[in-house]
Amino acid sequence: MRKTYIGELEEVVLLTVALLYDQAYGVAITHEIKAQTGRNISISAIHSTLHRLSDKGFVNSRMGGATAERGGRRKRFFTVTPAGSRILHDIQQTREQLWQQIPAQALQWKTI
Repeated sequence: MRKTYIGELEEVVLLTVALLYDQAYGVAITHEIKAQTGRNISISAIHSTLHRLSDKGFVNSRMGGATAERGGRRKRFFTVTPAGSRILHDIQQTREQLWQQIPAQALQWKTI
């Protein structure tokens, strides 16, 4: 079986879905990414990314109830699947292995 890779935005969105747990929907994901990273990502980019993650089997979605503040429209909530959890753990392990192998002198910087 061929290994599936995800891009940096997919990783950030998937991590944010996990962070928000059962309250992960488009706008909440957008706001949380802004709060955590300072990045402004459009809602359409979030939705496109969630669609790709769903196609890859890394997230599932369910429809929430209709709310008055949304004009009776329902929210689509996302959760991380076991495959999504596995790929996040694989990414974390790979990054930790790489960080542990970098010689201390390779990443020196000066503080002002």
